[in-house]
Amino acid sequence: MSEEDDGTVVRRDRFSGGPARSFLSSLDGDARIFAADLAVDRAHVVMLAEQGIVADDEAAKILGALDDVEAAGFDALPDGEDVHEAIETAVVERVGRVGGKMHTARSRNDEVAACIRYRLREDLLAALDSVLALRESLAAVAEAEAETVMPGYTHLQPAQPTTVAHWALSYEGTLGRDAARLLDAYDRTNESPLGGAAFAGTTFNVDRERTADLLGFDGVVTNATDAAASRDFLLESVAALSSVAVTCSGLAEDLVFFANRGFVDLDDDYASTSSIMPQKKNPDTLELVRATAGDAVGAYQALATTLKGLPRAYNRDLQRATVHVWHATDFVSEATEVAAGAVATADWPAEALADAAGEDFSTATGVADALAAAGLPFRTAHEIVAAASETGADLDAVDAAAREVTGESLSELVDPELVAAALDPVESVAQRDSTGGPAPDAVRDALANVLGGIEADQTAVAERWEALEAATDALDAEVATYA
Repeated sequence: MSEEDDGTVVRRDRFSGGPARSFLSSLDGDARIFAADLAVDRAHVVMLAEQGIVADDEAAKILGALDDVEAAGFDALPDGEDVHEAIETAVVERVGRVGGKMHTARSRNDEVAACIRYRLREDLLAALDSVLALRESLAAVAEAEAETVMPGYTHLQPAQPTTVAHWALSYEGTLGRDAARLLDAYDRTNESPLGGAAFAGTTFNVDRERTADLLGFDGVVTNATDAAASRDFLLESVAALSSVAVTCSGLAEDLVFFANRGFVDLDDDYASTSSIMPQKKNPDTLELVRATAGDAVGAYQALATTLKGLPRAYNRDLQRATVHVWHATDFVSEATEVAAGAVATADWPAEALADAAGEDFSTATGVADALAAAGLPFRTAHEIVAAASETGADLDAVDAAAREVTGESLSELVDPELVAAALDPVESVAQRDSTGGPAPDAVRDALANVLGGIEADQTAVAERWEALEAATDALDAEVATYA
């Protein structure tokens, strides 16, 4: 029997060789979607059998062959342009021509899109787990360090005293929005393109909703061309991951700077020493977290450039698009996990932070506010404190400046005790109790909402994980009925 009669190849000789075969192949990088392809194949075959497009005994043979392919593993696949062709070839090798019925009523175009979406869902949820872990670490720091005063900076210059808790919650807030973006990306990724075929649908009576349900998708991408061609879900996912990476990069930069000033002591597990200078403790892991933003933004740039200007329906350019998404999910998730560990294990030296909290007259804004609260125009108060900052950061300097600017002594303008309190970093922070401010009570109020938001997002992510696991179990149960 000839190879053609045996049905053990997917393509004829005309398209099976030549110098460009290896260039066309994506098989080396397809291990990531091996399990996804098997799941998509199984769901498609079950649907074909239920719709009477293939016979039950034929479906049983194909599904049994897919079990054998899975047991043999990715490395045992025959050569092919990609994992999809290789799996189909392996099935045909095991059961003969009937294996070719597996590809009835679909194209590699909708198959590929379904596999990418199927696998990306897990990667997005894993990224969300990492973000939630970092948010929990920051919330724990905020709870423990609500009264730990520290210097706050703008332009890397001492600006106003704040607290470690307030700093931590500033990043938690951004990460909360990052999590929302990832959840949105997940929900738009979680739609099935299967059944769209090459781009114009199929003549077979397929049930697209059934395969979507078997694979745990929330619905279908209705338009067949949109289903096969669109990759906006990739762009949205990488954009959301890039935002996480940029947030983590800023967090890492702060911690590197704080470590330089002696404001934080990183655990040894998140630092290293020099190969030549034994006294060094370098925040190396956080420097790599900081650099990951470049990887993520670069992935977004590469992906957007690949997708730009493609004609509608499927183009082979899309084969080069997906690798950028896998890189971004891996780099960003790992970097976020490292950041979470570094934050959770760091020590905040309260004495050193308190000593630095008032440096360079960083309580000046509080003094100006105290003068303005006593009835002076804020611009006059600003002028007085600016003049005082040239000579010192004490009551005498403020009094001299008040006389210079207004012709009146400080005691004639305001109770000096109010100014004295505003000059103290701890008291200055305590006075800033507006919503979102650094005062310990304001931070504790904010923390209650933060913890509620984290819990809500944990529930949302857990529900999505559970839905995927339930779909896997349901598909396995359906496949088992054909054994």
